[in-house]
Amino acid sequence: MRVTLKLLRYNPEADQAPHWESYQLDAEPMDRVLDLLHKVKWETDGTLAFRRSCGHAICGSCAMMINGVNRLACKTLVQDLSGDTITVEPIRGLPVEKDLVVDMEPFFKAYKAVKPYFINNDPPPARERLQSPEEREIFDEGTKCILCAACTTSCPVFWINGTYIGPSAIVNAHRFIFDSRDQGNAERFRALSGGGGVWRCRTAYNCTEACPREIPVTHLIEEVKRAIMLNQV
Repeated sequence: MRVTLKLLRYNPEADQAPHWESYQLDAEPMDRVLDLLHKVKWETDGTLAFRRSCGHAICGSCAMMINGVNRLACKTLVQDLSGDTITVEPIRGLPVEKDLVVDMEPFFKAYKAVKPYFINNDPPPARERLQSPEEREIFDEGTKCILCAACTTSCPVFWINGTYIGPSAIVNAHRFIFDSRDQGNAERFRALSGGGGVWRCRTAYNCTEACPREIPVTHLIEEVKRAIMLNQV
């Protein structure tokens, strides 16, 4: 099949503003959008810039806006997109460095703010800190996050409020807030309760729809809100 790949290009060394460039490509229905980007870069224009790594929806590097929706380029098949024109843009709300590459530093700054690691100041036990399968299941969904930023950059609050911590950071906080062995909630609650914290969420559900790992992001955000209000976890 013949498709038109329409890319939003931007080179800060040469362009005053982003602009669209189109490429006519032969594609198989089972080709991924990542395959089409490779064809352009390897066969037509080597200056095209985008991120990718594993190519198997594990690393989260290739998150971009495809036909107006945040997706992973390595997971999105040509046959699953309507029409013969495929538009690809960088994810929104983060500074564009070049073409489809954005500056992820603000995203990771928010991630670090919620202390996304295990905190327990008790003397370590002889073997390991145990918990039941039921206790583990409570935070299981949050462990699936691959930090692709698809959820955060699909959020309209994040687009207009540069201080909002964002869905991904809240999901990663959830993973430790509800860990029965962790003792760091006081610090996380302070980070999540400020002006740019969890209360900025307006329950738009964009984040849940954008997540390539099918994490119920909005539901986890609501659980974090409830935990902060009750302060009983």
